[in-house]
Formats: sequence, structure tokens, C-alpha cells
Amino acid sequence: MPRQLAVVMDPIGSIKIVKDSTFAMLLEAQRRGWTLHYVVPGSLGLRGGEAGARLAPLTVKDDPKGWYTLGEARWLPLSTVDHVLMRKDPPVDADFLHDTLILSAAQAQGVAVSNHPQGLRDLNEKLAALLFPQCTPPTLVSREAIELRAFAAEHGQVVLKPLDGMGGRSIFRSHHGDPNLNVILETLTANGQHLAMAQRYIPEIVDGDKRILLIDGEPVSHCLARIPQGTEFRGNLAAGGRGEVRPLTDRDRWIAAQVGPEMRRRGMRFVGLDVIGEFLTEVNVTSPTCIREIDAGAGLNIAGLLFDALERA
Repeated sequence: MPRQLAVVMDPIGSIKIVKDSTFAMLLEAQRRGWTLHYVVPGSLGLRGGEAGARLAPLTVKDDPKGWYTLGEARWLPLSTVDHVLMRKDPPVDADFLHDTLILSAAQAQGVAVSNHPQGLRDLNEKLAALLFPQCTPPTLVSREAIELRAFAAEHGQVVLKPLDGMGGRSIFRSHHGDPNLNVILETLTANGQHLAMAQRYIPEIVDGDKRILLIDGEPVSHCLARIPQGTEFRGNLAAGGRGEVRPLTDRDRWIAAQVGPEMRRRGMRFVGLDVIGEFLTEVNVTSPTCIREIDAGAGLNIAGLLFDALERA
């Protein structure tokens, strides 16, 4: 009997398949003979204590004119599938966290879930990097403007960001003496209500913000360097950065070796590390991207490596 795979993701009709990593995973699973099921967004729940969702049979095709076909959705227990891919994009808000609790219930009922729901709750993508202080630049997390201003005074150029952003949104580059620093801090912290992160600015960002992918804690051989364009300091592709595929450096592999075993221990099967210069800046666990870009540039099949690991498990 074919293995059954359910995917929790953002609306499949809105994705850009040329760069969507979840879509690459679905293509690979289908190629291997897995039967695909699409979790209708917002349908995860419990009935009589049993985790389930409205599942629609799914087929996919690598064709930008029509990349998916859905059958009729109906409520089914998640125990009817072998594996659930949790690939919903941030924000990690109350709804996201509640969905991970449903998926934890499914795990308790015998369903494999990747990434591990407990890890998705525990590992904020900004704060998780600080589990590995030997890898990170000087960093401060605070609600207090006076502390954040003092950090800027100590380090000069700084990058300031919220703890719940993605795609480079709401990230600021500032410096000691910047007349806009106070308003940046007011905006990020909502006048002291929310935590914000300050990191020393890493000038090597001009050479790219590298995305390194880990599968079961082991690094993929190549990364995607996202290089800022024009006057933009952010390398994120969503912010206009240019992607360039590169082999990992010795330092990249050292960082991966520091982070990988802990990710594997926590059941984080597919993880994206953000590395600028010599430093780890983020650990992405919710829905890491860049499979398709790295595959195209390095002749790899990263989703194949992932499903090799899932099938071994």
C-alpha cells in the first residue's frame, strides 16, 4: 500500500512553484509513489480527542500553468496518514501554535510529523540562534529602549529586528547617533511592550546572507547566498536580493556541526541556517526555503535527500 502524506501549508493556489520548497517536497513524494493529501487551511482540529482535518486528495505537476489538482475534501483522522509535513509560513501566532498542539495530539496517536511540533513551539527562529553563542555575533534581546540604545553605542552599526518577522520584513540598520533610532525602537517594541533583537552589523552582508539547509542535522553540500542589491542592505530574496549558489565553506560546515546535533535531537528534520560572514544569525524551522534554487544551481535533489531520511525513519 502506498505511503500516505498530508501537508499543512499556505494556500497551494498562491505559491510560486519555481521557488517553493514545499512544492519540491510534494513533487518528490509523488515521484516515490506516496499518496498526497492537502490539509485544507484552517481545518485542523480534534473530534472526540482524535486529531484530524479536512483532507483533499492532491496531485502535483511541475507546470506553472497548472501545478495542482485537488479532489473533494472530507474530514479524516490524521491517523489515516503515515506522515504530516508542517510547512505553514510564519507568523508563529496563536493560530499557528494551536495547530502545532493538534499535530502533537496526532503524534501521540502514532502519526509522524515533520518538523516536530514541540520544536516548532520552542524554537523561535531569531532566539534559537542564541542557543549557539559560539556561532553568533554580539546580540541583545530586550524591550528596553535604554538597553538597546546602549548596545548601539557600544557596537556602532547595528541591525534591529522583531522576533516574529520573516522575509526581511521590519528589519532596520541603524547606528549610534542615528536621529531615527528612537522611533525605530518605539516601532519595534511598541513603546516597550514587545521584545526586539539587536545584533552587531556584519559588513560581510555585502557578500551575501547564506541559507544553509540541514537534513536530520547534516548540511546539504551547497548553500544559497542572497546578495543585497543597490542601496538595500537586506539580502532576503523577498527584499530583492540576488541568489547565488555556492559550496559550503569550512566555517559553514563548522557552524552546521555546532547546530545540527541539537536540531536532530529535537526532531527538526529540515532546518535552514542563516549565516553572514562568520556568524550564525537565525535558525529557520517553520518552513525553510531555497530547495529549488540550490537544486537548480548545484544539480542536487534536496527533497530526495529529505525523503531518504523520512523513509529511513
